[in-house]
Amino acid sequence: MIASVLIWLDNTVLSIALETLADPVKGLNASPGELQWATGAYTLVFATLMFTAGALGDRFGHRLMIMFGLAAFACASLWAAYAGTAGQLIAARALMGLGAAFIMPANFAILLWTFTGPKRATAIAISSTNAGIGMAVGPVVAGVLISHFWWGSIFIINIPIVAVALLGTAFLVPNFRSPIKRSLDPAGMLLSVSGLATLSYGLIRAGQVTSWGAIDVWLPILIGVTLLGVFILTELNIETPSFDPRLLAQRTFGGANAAMALLFFSVAAITFYNAFYMQGVLYFSPLKAGLANLPTALGAIIGAPLGARLVSKWSLRPVAVPSLLVAALTMAGYGFLNQTTPLVWIEALLLVQGLTVGMVMGPVTGALLSTLPLEKSGAGSAITNTVRQAGSVIGIAVGGTIMSIAYRSEIKPSLVGVPRDLADRAEISAEQARHVAGTYGITGLQRAADAAFVHAMHFGVIWIAAATFAGAILLVFALRPATQTPAPTEAFEAPGPVDFDDRAAPTVRHCQAVDVSFHSDSG
Repeated sequence: MIASVLIWLDNTVLSIALETLADPVKGLNASPGELQWATGAYTLVFATLMFTAGALGDRFGHRLMIMFGLAAFACASLWAAYAGTAGQLIAARALMGLGAAFIMPANFAILLWTFTGPKRATAIAISSTNAGIGMAVGPVVAGVLISHFWWGSIFIINIPIVAVALLGTAFLVPNFRSPIKRSLDPAGMLLSVSGLATLSYGLIRAGQVTSWGAIDVWLPILIGVTLLGVFILTELNIETPSFDPRLLAQRTFGGANAAMALLFFSVAAITFYNAFYMQGVLYFSPLKAGLANLPTALGAIIGAPLGARLVSKWSLRPVAVPSLLVAALTMAGYGFLNQTTPLVWIEALLLVQGLTVGMVMGPVTGALLSTLPLEKSGAGSAITNTVRQAGSVIGIAVGGTIMSIAYRSEIKPSLVGVPRDLADRAEISAEQARHVAGTYGITGLQRAADAAFVHAMHFGVIWIAAATFAGAILLVFALRPATQTPAPTEAFEAPGPVDFDDRAAPTVRHCQAVDVSFHSDSG
């Protein structure tokens, strides 16, 4: 849990720093597109390397993968802290995504190997509180550090956490391996990385140009979709693929994963909006913005175990579907926020949003992974997390692009009479417009920038809420009860041995019970 909490912590600390990074004086003068890439590069590499990391874990041991991921995360954090340009920060964030890709699937695989039965569901639910812990600690820590130090300090904080996680992993975690060795699949890795990166580039570029007919918009989108299609076909023709699309053909596993991808799409986009709304429109300090986001974290911490408890009483569908519908309503609720909204209403909205998202994520994750055999735990957890992080990448790209287009359209009438070079800067983002207004004393431009951003946010949340509603509809069909049919009697096949590689052989405390029916002629 200490290792995987880094993944959530890193996302939340960056959201608090986005406004500072956009500042031409205090930060890196990053444009909206560069900030989308600073956020998206992490999730892009995270999403596309997880299935390769899962295959390596099945082959060499999941503990080794966690330790490698932690070391890469620490090195990347140090680089990010001292990045001198937005490009360097984007590259460092991509390396952090590599570290996260090696941590996450190994984390889930170890949970599945260690716990069985009801204890497995409980362990996954407890592990899901990592999201709440990271969301709670990250914004507050980031707010304190940015208020007293330079923005790079938010990445330095990762290094002592990595040190503790490395020591604990080395001495306490067995090096579980799968008896089935999956191929490393370099072709699949290259196709998925290049496809998702090219698609994201096209979507982000769409928010920076005046016409979507530009070749550098539609061509990358077309190439990205084609490469991802070739990736799926390639994986279907491999006997033991690292990313097995056949698992997604299963109604429950595939449908629920698609619903979770839409949820992560929405959460990533709404978090991106929220960062600029609180510090830009409401003029909260980084510390105040971090504290204001605590209800989201509190809701997620409460929601994960609450959802697991309710599922044990009522089953998954009557808990997850209504929770996701309410989450969609909270995202639509951003359409009613403006420059004068009382803080108490914002906090109530964030609390309900965190609670409902937590009630969906934990139980659905447990149900998905419990449908897979142990020998496919690494592959299954990698698919689950790859699909979700891909949803986050597309959510940041699409959400940021919609916001940029709507903002530029709304701010233009307020730039009549402003010198062309200053007007061009003000059209880039609300942050640039506020800087131009303050530096050159242009009356009314700051107020116009705030109003234009709010308009853009209201327009964007329509699509974000619609995506979440679509996820709820998918869950309705994915989680419907299966028709009971008599299972044929089959001969029992003993499972393969579990391969341990540990300096001190662990004591096996949990064994999975197998109900075996023998034929009368088998003795």
